[in-house]
Amino acid sequence: MNLEGDGMNEFLFVVYPYLSLTLLVVGTLARYNYDQIGWTSKSSELLEKRLLRVGSLLFHWGIIFVFFGHVAGLLIPISVYQALGISEHLYHLGAMAMGGLTGLMTLAGLGILLLRRLGVRRVMRNTAPADWAALGFLIATVAMGLLMTLGYNVTHLPYEYRTTVGPWIRGVLLLHPDAGLMAGVPLVLKIHILTAFGLFAISPFTRLVHIWSLPLAYLRRAPMQYRRRGVVSPVGDAGRDGSD
Repeated sequence: MNLEGDGMNEFLFVVYPYLSLTLLVVGTLARYNYDQIGWTSKSSELLEKRLLRVGSLLFHWGIIFVFFGHVAGLLIPISVYQALGISEHLYHLGAMAMGGLTGLMTLAGLGILLLRRLGVRRVMRNTAPADWAALGFLIATVAMGLLMTLGYNVTHLPYEYRTTVGPWIRGVLLLHPDAGLMAGVPLVLKIHILTAFGLFAISPFTRLVHIWSLPLAYLRRAPMQYRRRGVVSPVGDAGRDGSD
């Protein structure tokens, strides 16, 4: 697939991001208004716990650190780092170390979750096509990011995305993207970006929609009380004996 032509570059890095973000916003609002019952992570913990616990912890902690790493690398201009006296070499060394570690955590968690869905029959039977799509986009996005961080940047000189991808993504958010900034970006990084926007586009139609939920209601909800089946409370005994 040729991603280098001017027309293709304009479509992929101007039109496509806004199509994806439009689907993200409109799809999320529609899902919230018309499918609140389905607004859930659809936990399969009751079907299998051991692999889920390990995979979920690795994935969630990894993706949190990956997210903040992307914020630091793409939304903060390079001039800020220069003003703080952080050299290009030091920045990229830290980015490769932390990005590589957290990316590996995230990919390992996704790998465990994938093996769980493939290897546990009850889980696989309860996996919808949307679940496979979400998992596939997640794995592709994280794998391409790792290939850039621990592959391209190791075999080549570290790519300075803060002067190309950073200004481009800030332009997208500020509604004046410059596709020309993406013309010389390495192919693996372009694929990473495109799969990430694909993930944004499908997320409202998958279990990933639950990332927009904050469980604030739990803070004010009355505590739930449980008792073992077959055990009768003293109040109940007293009522039947007529002693109340």
